[in-house]
Amino acid sequence: MNERSSFTFGIVGTGVIGAGWATRALARGWDVVAWDPAPGANARLREAVDRAWPAAQRLGLFPGADRNRITFASTLEAVAGNADHVQESAPERLELKRELLTAVDDAAPAHVPIASSTSGFRPSDLQEGIAGADRIVVGHPFNPVYLLPLVEVVGGVATGAATVKTTIDVYRDMGMHPLHIRHEVDGHLSDRLQEALWREILHLVADGTATTAELDEAIVYGPGLRWAGMGTNLTFHLAGGDGGMRHMLEQFGPALQLPWTRLEAPPLTRDLVDRMVSGTAEQAGGRSVAELQHIRDAYLLSVMRALRPFRIGAGSTLQRWEDRRYAHHAAAWRPGAHVAAPLGLFECVVEPDWVDYNEHMGESFYLLAFGWASDALFRYIGLDDDYRAAGQSFYTLESHILYYREVSVSEPLRFTTQILAVDAKRVHLFHTMIHGESGETVSVVEQMIIHVKDGRSHPIPHDQRQALDAIAAAHDGLPVPEQVGRTIGMGR
Repeated sequence: MNERSSFTFGIVGTGVIGAGWATRALARGWDVVAWDPAPGANARLREAVDRAWPAAQRLGLFPGADRNRITFASTLEAVAGNADHVQESAPERLELKRELLTAVDDAAPAHVPIASSTSGFRPSDLQEGIAGADRIVVGHPFNPVYLLPLVEVVGGVATGAATVKTTIDVYRDMGMHPLHIRHEVDGHLSDRLQEALWREILHLVADGTATTAELDEAIVYGPGLRWAGMGTNLTFHLAGGDGGMRHMLEQFGPALQLPWTRLEAPPLTRDLVDRMVSGTAEQAGGRSVAELQHIRDAYLLSVMRALRPFRIGAGSTLQRWEDRRYAHHAAAWRPGAHVAAPLGLFECVVEPDWVDYNEHMGESFYLLAFGWASDALFRYIGLDDDYRAAGQSFYTLESHILYYREVSVSEPLRFTTQILAVDAKRVHLFHTMIHGESGETVSVVEQMIIHVKDGRSHPIPHDQRQALDAIAAAHDGLPVPEQVGRTIGMGR
């Protein structure tokens, strides 16, 4: 993947989707240049980014990420002429999109891909009559763009293979999961699946079978949780037991002939509209859209992080994103490389999940954050997927933690790491947690960790031992922290 340390992401149309793209690009550490003809669009864009920024921080920011790196252009041409990638996110009107894409094509350098966020139009229809049709592609994201990784990439009849590849590379570099849709179809893939479910919902509400709340509960507490990691097909494969999908189809296939669903959409009568509106208003329970957005962002992050240890679904995307962020903070150690004394490998903010009823970070989460700092050290010395696949890891034998000050939600933290000693199997280390703004020491931990393989103590592999020895040598001149070797006791 090409790493883009200097990159400008262009946005045409700054509504909900355009603002989401802006937040995603800013979190990547890129510049954003945007345009929207609507009065007050500049202020609304910045307000939308401000609202989304806490969630982007929790997902993880690249070095240089700054929500103020937005330039609001006075013309569409200014966006097209200054961007390395242009993303059109205008309302779903075909003629409007063609007009905007034509204007962008006229003004943008020939190498710049032009993507449309359209949720339904085929790229071939968008390309019609445009001179640079070969660089026009669909890049359909999902709201909230700054959190959800899926983006459907669809080329039209005139789209060049290089355009598709470049666009996929840009999206992947933004921490997304680009899904290349090989055949054009109205609504692409995900919206067609959502539309089928949506039509059945409308039928069930229209004929009085269920309320909007009951139908949402039928998804939220069951299939929705499964879909987050496996989707429909793999879930049904498991439903077949040892026989897999074949047995599942043999057993449940006949049910497809039963009139369980009605895929034709019912008429949107006034009565049906009223039921949908009143039902969802009741579900909202008086909470504003902004309040519901905050709740949604929080639970999406929690679900993604819950999936991360299993490396499935969005958890796998998040793991790759974090791996790359750590790599940007500190490249992996190489023989002869300069070693900072102490190391500074990890930064984060206090997560909402870490805060207790006192509105301060709970004591167990200090140790969790130190664990992330250890993970950053492990990455630095070369503990990659192949290493873990071989059944190897480090196990914590003992921890001594001291707490110096309280911190609360979104406060920035940075960590330093000092290697005190290394032998054949063990590492004696010391982490310091520092407030990212005041520079005050928040907490420290002294730890003894041991290398294990297949659950038993095992000598540290040569490459990792070489790295640890180099770090220990670089840290040999550092003073031993006064907290090292302390024990709990009452003074006399």
